Amino acid sequence: MAKTETAAAVAAAEVRGAPVKRCGWCSDDPVYIAYHDTEWGVPSRDPQHLFEMLLLEGFQAGLSWITVLKKRPRYREVLFNFDPAKLAAMSDDYIDALMQDSGIIRNRLKLKSARQNAQAWLRLDDPAALIWSFVGGRPKVNRYRHYTEVPAVAPEAELMSRALKKAGFNFVGPTICYSYLQAVGCIMDHTTDCHRYPALAVKE
Repeated sequence: MAKTETAAAVAAAEVRGAPVKRCGWCSDDPVYIAYHDTEWGVPSRDPQHLFEMLLLEGFQAGLSWITVLKKRPRYREVLFNFDPAKLAAMSDDYIDALMQDSGIIRNRLKLKSARQNAQAWLRLDDPAALIWSFVGGRPKVNRYRHYTEVPAVAPEAELMSRALKKAGFNFVGPTICYSYLQAVGCIMDHTTDCHRYPALAVKE
């Protein structure tokens, strides 16, 4: 089901008064709901999206995901829409300027990491294939009943972390990698009672 179709179906159900069950981590914030309903756990093989999500997961380290989501539009503006070639050439002066921008998370290490990760991404022959290789090329569908059952780390994430660090990436610890694999649909961790589970439990 396409994103717009999913959103329309949910809206129709809510108009009818039917309860829409979501994963327990999703709050009632409209930004969070939109992300949960249309993006999280949906298999993505688009290199641009995969790269953007990798950087956003790194920016999130030590913070809440909703904080990053709300700053995402500004990140797209100041980080060249997550164009890896432009980010790889980002100057120290530009990073200094970004440190004055209240619309993003002002962390110099994370901004420098964005440049470093862009350079590492460009060195990969096929970034999308590499990301998907950690789950054997197809989504890994789990069957957790409650979000508290979902682990913080999995073997696939540990493997990804080691491989990316070896390739020159930063801010790619196992926990970040697991969150990333969930986000881009490599690992499908919507709980079984979530309204998104049936559609996403079908492997590509």
